[in-house]
Amino acid sequence: MRFETERLCLRPWRQEDADELYELAKDPRVGPAAGWPVHTSIENSRQIIREVLSAEGTFAVELKKEGRVVGSIGLMRREQSNLSIGANEAEIGYWVGVPYWGQGIIPEAVRELLRYGFEELALDCIWCGYFEGNEKSRRVQEKCGFCFQRTEKEKPWPLTGEIHTEHITCITKEKWRKNTKEN
Repeated sequence: MRFETERLCLRPWRQEDADELYELAKDPRVGPAAGWPVHTSIENSRQIIREVLSAEGTFAVELKKEGRVVGSIGLMRREQSNLSIGANEAEIGYWVGVPYWGQGIIPEAVRELLRYGFEELALDCIWCGYFEGNEKSRRVQEKCGFCFQRTEKEKPWPLTGEIHTEHITCITKEKWRKNTKEN
């Protein structure tokens, strides 16, 4: 499965993406803010593609013009989610490499997965979260219509072995439809 927007292609990760993934994921400003460790080598990135990024609903974010991978986005259902969500709900997660910050890439990708989730999967609600201090992620969620729901303090994060405060947001199908009509 793949999706296209004006500037992006959201497509399954491939093993040959490991070099580009490593270049983005070795930067300590990326992974820890999203809840995963810094990548240590191209082989480590290749392993992450095999074991994590190949999951159903997870996509490489590729710039169509350049054919370059710049980040990742996923729509996680049920047990894939880090949150306790209902049967007809999902969680969206994303990250983008530092050289591509501030270009509106992730909001564009999020909007496409919201469309897919609400129109094609007929979901009722899509959740998202961001760690305390991750203002870039908070702004993406606000731009895309997510509304604050709750804060979970002292939440253990197994991938990094850290404790985080996570702010949880969501958007309902009704709110998404209203926002889509207004824009």
